[in-house]
Amino acid sequence: MTTSSDTSAPAAASLNFRSIDFRGRHLSLAELRAAVPRAKHQTMADAEQRVLDIMGAVRSRGFAALTELARNFDGVEQSHPRVPAEALAKALADIDPSVRAALEESISRARQFADQQRPANVDVALAAGAVVSQNWIPVGRVGLYVPGGLAPLASSVIMNVVPAVAAGVESIALASPPQKDFGGLPHPTILAAAALLGIDEVYAIGGAQAIISFAYGVPGSEGVSPIEPVDLVTGPGNIFVATAKRLVKGVVGIDSEAGTTEIAILADSTAQSALVAADLISQAEHDPKAASVLVTDSADLADAVVGELARQAAATKHSARVLEALSGPQSGVVLVDDLEQGIAVCNAYAAEHLEIMTADAPAVAARIRNAGAIFVGDYSPVSLGDYCAGSNHVLPTSGTAAFSSGLNVTTFLRAVQVINYNRTALEQVSGHIVSLAGAEDLPGHGDAVRIRFSGRS
Repeated sequence: MTTSSDTSAPAAASLNFRSIDFRGRHLSLAELRAAVPRAKHQTMADAEQRVLDIMGAVRSRGFAALTELARNFDGVEQSHPRVPAEALAKALADIDPSVRAALEESISRARQFADQQRPANVDVALAAGAVVSQNWIPVGRVGLYVPGGLAPLASSVIMNVVPAVAAGVESIALASPPQKDFGGLPHPTILAAAALLGIDEVYAIGGAQAIISFAYGVPGSEGVSPIEPVDLVTGPGNIFVATAKRLVKGVVGIDSEAGTTEIAILADSTAQSALVAADLISQAEHDPKAASVLVTDSADLADAVVGELARQAAATKHSARVLEALSGPQSGVVLVDDLEQGIAVCNAYAAEHLEIMTADAPAVAARIRNAGAIFVGDYSPVSLGDYCAGSNHVLPTSGTAAFSSGLNVTTFLRAVQVINYNRTALEQVSGHIVSLAGAEDLPGHGDAVRIRFSGRS
């Protein structure tokens, strides 16, 4: 679930939900990937230079640069971006009770799921005195980014913090853009969610500068607390956040370079057009560039969904944003011969969110290989996953679900291998080591073993 910080564009004159007809065509995987609806490639060249400028400023001028950036980008004045403890406490005390209850339920379900995800350590005895282990160790410190543009994603606080805590991360910092309407602090619902989760290191920093501050740290001075560098940065954001994450990758770990949110729905004639349309709109309201794709073997359903989209989009709060997203090149209906072809299209598309609205939906879902998350049947909408399913909504976008995973406990863990051989166990394989070292023309490798049995060690 990702979002942009851009403002919503004016309403389109009408809905233009395009149609792509794959019926009667036998397309290869490469042809399918090229033909499915996609956003026009968003160049990072301009964004990269702007992010490099921000990086230079933050690394050379520290908090002075952050103050200047907050003034220029967010329209706020701040002496230090750290959110005071009393502001976190006040946000939690003042939150609407129904919103607090919803956050608490979401946290509870996310914790239950995350607590079961941690993999077990493994010890393998390959021979007497020869043990190889794999131990899962959490990263020491993480920086979590929560957007605050078109929507204050308090749910993203939960999705980032809960798996990090379940992994055993001991130091967690969170950043979210300062809001002029809230005295230069992040949105109060975001602060309340952080307080509920026990996160007290929160910064009012937005965009690329937040990622850079986490990656390199910001030195303190007398009376000014530093921002200590982290080992891993996670969380969604706009193109500048994604670009910053790409540029700091290698200095720190990142979860992904997430793009704009997307939903695909695989549906047949048994699907209810009103539900399909509502779910497509639910993701379109995130961003004018959000992708909403219907894959179906029923032309009648496709026509009914287009009618429902026009009706529901006109009535929704963010109608302009929704109509622009639905009318973009990244959205549309894909007509297929049958479910077999529909499944192939979905695996080629590799959606961030994939809903299955077909007869025997569980069996169809079991045949999907590529998706960030799969939502099965009429009562598992993407909105459920965004908030209260217990799953995580930070998911791979832009087809990367074909080779990457959504945020989970293992994101915050490293697999460390431990090799523990005694003398006898090493001697048993010493000849093999010497032979392989010779074959690779690395005789020093073999000598490092020989010396242990030569009497000179």
